Amino acid sequence: MKFGKAFKKQKVPEWTEAYVDYNGLKHVLQEIRRLKQSKQPPTPLRSAQKRNSSGLNLQARNSYGMGDIEDQAIAVNTVKQQNSRKLYNTEFLLSPEEGGENEKTFFRKLDEELNKVNTFYKDKVEEVINEASLLNKQMDALIAFRTKVMNPHRGTSSSPKGIPTDVKNSAVSKTSSPSRAAGKCINYITALSPKSEITGSSLREDANVRENETHSLDILDRVKITNPLESPISTIRGFLMDEKEKGLSFNKDELKKVEERLKNIFSEYYKKLQLLKNYSFMNLSAFSKILKKYEKITSRNAARPYMRMVDSSYLGSCDEVSGLLDRVEATFIKHFAKSNRREGMKLLRPKQKTEKHCITFFSGFFSGFTIALLIAVILLLEAKRLIDEKDGNLYINSILPLYSFHAYLVLHTLLYAANIYLWRRYRINYPFIFGFKQGTELGYQEVFLLGNGLAMLALATFLVHLHIQMDSGAQDHQKYAKFMPLGLITVIFIIMFCPFNIVYHSSRVFLRKSIFRCICAPLYKVTLPDFFLADQLTSQIQAMRSIEYYICYYAYGTSKGQNKCTTRDVYAVFYFIIGVIPYWLRFLQCVRRLLEERDYCHGCNAVRYFSTIIAVVIRTAFELRKGLTWKILAIASSAIATIMNTYWDIVVDWGLLHKKSNNFLLRDKLVLSHKSVYFSAMVLDVLLRFAWVQLVFPFDLHSLSGNAILITFSSLEILRRGMWNFFRLENEHLNNVGKYRAFKSVPLPFNYNDENDDETDDKDD
Repeated sequence: MKFGKAFKKQKVPEWTEAYVDYNGLKHVLQEIRRLKQSKQPPTPLRSAQKRNSSGLNLQARNSYGMGDIEDQAIAVNTVKQQNSRKLYNTEFLLSPEEGGENEKTFFRKLDEELNKVNTFYKDKVEEVINEASLLNKQMDALIAFRTKVMNPHRGTSSSPKGIPTDVKNSAVSKTSSPSRAAGKCINYITALSPKSEITGSSLREDANVRENETHSLDILDRVKITNPLESPISTIRGFLMDEKEKGLSFNKDELKKVEERLKNIFSEYYKKLQLLKNYSFMNLSAFSKILKKYEKITSRNAARPYMRMVDSSYLGSCDEVSGLLDRVEATFIKHFAKSNRREGMKLLRPKQKTEKHCITFFSGFFSGFTIALLIAVILLLEAKRLIDEKDGNLYINSILPLYSFHAYLVLHTLLYAANIYLWRRYRINYPFIFGFKQGTELGYQEVFLLGNGLAMLALATFLVHLHIQMDSGAQDHQKYAKFMPLGLITVIFIIMFCPFNIVYHSSRVFLRKSIFRCICAPLYKVTLPDFFLADQLTSQIQAMRSIEYYICYYAYGTSKGQNKCTTRDVYAVFYFIIGVIPYWLRFLQCVRRLLEERDYCHGCNAVRYFSTIIAVVIRTAFELRKGLTWKILAIASSAIATIMNTYWDIVVDWGLLHKKSNNFLLRDKLVLSHKSVYFSAMVLDVLLRFAWVQLVFPFDLHSLSGNAILITFSSLEILRRGMWNFFRLENEHLNNVGKYRAFKSVPLPFNYNDENDDETDDKDD
């Protein structure tokens, strides 16, 4: 693989703009090459000389160690100071006739890239150093908290006698073995300090012991556990009592929660350090590669002096990140993995997910099987002429809602697979946005496999059901065929809630938790996966109504092939309720975010969903009762809700229609290169948003039945949601890129008393 492709692949998507513009520098070099070729057109003699002089002579000429000072093309010893930071400036020593403006442009851009990368890297290193000091304090509190839980009768005296021996005699160093502290409470007050020079000498260890003797359990008097409001109980307590912090309760359950939160914090912190280390390595490699290309094109000696400057810069000389990586590994292994290095490194460095060939095979197999079954179903319906016959049409309408549930799920799943494919292709970091655990996210092939598998089962069941029902020789089996749809949906729910590690267990657990958090809104803190899933549910209203139809169908039975339960008042009431539930959940989520973040934008979003609830109620009433009054109300309410939803989709969720944008009526940054795609998506979103018109005005669409029309337009809404998904995550990704946000923000478990910290700082000063 060429370096340019490897460089692009190794980039952190959210930091793309902070990397060296390798392609831009290559374009400048191409201009230099074209200029040289135009000035010196090749001749047969020159070409022969070029071939003869290639090899060792050219290699020796371009080597870093050859060339006199007079032959050097650049001077790199010019350094400017600005805000206590170094800005590098390269002076091109050759005359314009010899070098040309393009070479000056090359080194000017190279300096800009070096200054940009160097500044970004230094800012990020300073951030991780500050985070290290915070983690030091968190570990101090955890050590004291764990000691108190394990020894509940121990007092909080400040005397060194109150400190356990294992806390006194422990000091984390890079040279200490993880096995020395197995199962012990270790003082990590200097564990994460990148500037501490800890060695294995006895003199240094004695100094650390004397320093650690000042550490005692009285630190628990100055800390409280933060209440992240992530559970219903903590949410209710926080809003009723304005309790964002709570006192310490010394029990093992509380200790386990704190340790889990710190595990997540250390994992994210370690991931950040790894990416910073890789960021430094890839940019240093980019500078080296581009300078080698420059020497090859111009035959000038410039790489050695410039790379000497790069190596002496903060990007090339800083070893803080490597030191922090070693200390974090030692701390995590000793404190959270019981000194088991293998288990600790599994948590810190989860394995990358590898694609399996069997997934590709079964995806193709299920796809072919699904297409064959679909053709068989169409041919059977045509052969039996069920749609033309009255009794057959009634029967089809009675069982169609049973199987439409699976059709909605299959369509949504396949669209999600297409979304994942496009997100990966355009380097949209969807695992980070959704908060998937590294190595557990599903790829587009896995999702495509699940969609085709479900489609194959549903079509096979539907085909057998039709064959038994319409075959006069299979009358004895009709009573069993009636329960085939129920058996299929039962299998789906069993797989969904199966506790065993089969069929993508981690993804199923993640989905179940997200659904539960949506149902319990606003008692849980709202995250992007929560409201993203709730938005998906708003496009699956007919699927949820199909579940209601399942209950009705098997509770009240059929009469002459037609289900009579839809005429019952109870069915109509729940038909209303189910249509409102997804929008109500989104409304509650918006209210929760409004109260937490104090952003009026969430209030406007809540108003939008409330207007949609009103429109859904009125439109559902019109579907069930008809009448001119209900029709007028349905048109008015749906029009208002649709206009608000369309505006929100395009302007807020997608971030388009900016008047002052560099791209006309779009936004400054675009992932797709073709702008026409965005305009087409906006037009298509407007058209699909107004698809409700068919449900209000009784148009005749080629003699389609009511259920067929409903399924058609419900499928169109799912298609619109699939399109919305891509542009919504694209906008979220670009927002993360603009803020260089590539890591999850995990709240710290312990909160120190600010007054005590200030007093301590004053004493230290």
